[in-house]
Amino acid sequence: MSSQSLNLFSFRGNIRILHLTWVAFFISFFAWFNHAPLLMAISASLSLSPGQVKTLLILNVALTIPARIVIGMLTDRYGPRLTYSILLAVGSIPCFIFALADSFVQAALGRLLLGFIGAGFVVGIRMVSEWFPARQLGTAEGIYGGWGNFGSAAAAITLPTIALLFGGDDGWRYAIGLTGVLALGYSFVYYRSVTDTPKGSTYFKPRRMGGMEVTSRGDFALLLVMKLPLYAALALLTWKLSPAGVALLDGTWASLVYTALVLLYVLDARRCWEINREVLQTPPAPAHRYQFKQVAILNLLYFATFGSELAVVSMLPLFFSETFSLDPVRAGLLASGYAFMNLVSRPVGGLFSDRFGRRATLQVLVLGLMAGYLAMSQIDSTWPLLLAVAAAMGCSFFVQAGEGAVFAVVPLIQRRLTGQIAGMTGAYGNVGAVFYLTVLSLVSYEAFFLVIAATALVGFAVLLLMEEPQGQMAEVLPDGSVSLIDVT
Repeated sequence: MSSQSLNLFSFRGNIRILHLTWVAFFISFFAWFNHAPLLMAISASLSLSPGQVKTLLILNVALTIPARIVIGMLTDRYGPRLTYSILLAVGSIPCFIFALADSFVQAALGRLLLGFIGAGFVVGIRMVSEWFPARQLGTAEGIYGGWGNFGSAAAAITLPTIALLFGGDDGWRYAIGLTGVLALGYSFVYYRSVTDTPKGSTYFKPRRMGGMEVTSRGDFALLLVMKLPLYAALALLTWKLSPAGVALLDGTWASLVYTALVLLYVLDARRCWEINREVLQTPPAPAHRYQFKQVAILNLLYFATFGSELAVVSMLPLFFSETFSLDPVRAGLLASGYAFMNLVSRPVGGLFSDRFGRRATLQVLVLGLMAGYLAMSQIDSTWPLLLAVAAAMGCSFFVQAGEGAVFAVVPLIQRRLTGQIAGMTGAYGNVGAVFYLTVLSLVSYEAFFLVIAATALVGFAVLLLMEEPQGQMAEVLPDGSVSLIDVT
């Protein structure tokens, strides 16, 4: 194996850890999206109204935003081996709740809690970063993200068939229950098969739990600003559940949730101050500092990349169906090509980052993403169908390669905080999805794609402020000595 390539046919050393970890991610997404291909059967079985079906879709992503932040903290503190294993085991419970649901309320509870398993992505980012050197890290993270993310597409392909094999009105229950059994079983396999670091390596942990560490007053202010969209997205989801949306929450409960979000932000800010107070009063030596602006830039880029992917995957079948007068099955099949690109696109984004530089790769991919969505905004019924599908798949390449390039940078900022940084950046992807889907509910398809292109342009502008990771990052060993970790 060369210094740049990975022998993916091996099952030894760090390649073994990579395979075991992307499978864990695959299973977490397989379980998280287990409802999507079975919605018609679920709706008929539980006698759900169209509004209740939409509510289930909203609830499925509601907790993923805070979950990615929390899981990132737990990963940094307790290690990815334990965190991923427990997350898969606990995440199986809502699968069983949903599979056994006899009412909308029970189904809603199951889908709400399942949002936590969607945070599994964050755990593997830290695990892979511990096992691969900087020169291979982008490629390894891209393979982890791309192959694991395919779990959602695999659910769409296999679960309807599994439901048919069991047969009857309860076929969907067995299919969804099987995803819970799979998650529970693999939690034991993962725990027994991996270690947090290679033998002899140190697992660096945050100095304190409960908030992200920063190293300057300016970074602290920027941290508080970057937390606002996370709470705003939760407020927007609350609005969708309020009488102004699907009316799952009445006005009083919605007001209570809004108030709780404000209080949580205040408490969050206070906790961050307590964690960083000593550092802000006595700034650390330059070797122990990192720039939070790097995290903020990656957040915005993942907002535009993964956020737009989640939104477009949700609407593309309907877009093809309405634009080209296709039946739902054919439209869904053509639209699935957008998600299938993940198998190749994310690893390619990571590979290009390793070969040609993190910043330059992101610049090219973000410009390609912008051009792709500009092209999609022009699609109408006069286009040849194959050309429209090709435009969507070309756009998806830049979107998903951009995701791989973002997470080729995340582990190179500050090793002990990798889980928290990955959690915050990952959460911004969900924030982007909430924002774009809200835009879609208010404007035409053309305007929807143009809005995504405009946010990509903003992302490119802030990318000009990003600095290429170079040299080494410093971490303090338990005995007080300093360990230097290569980032180039």
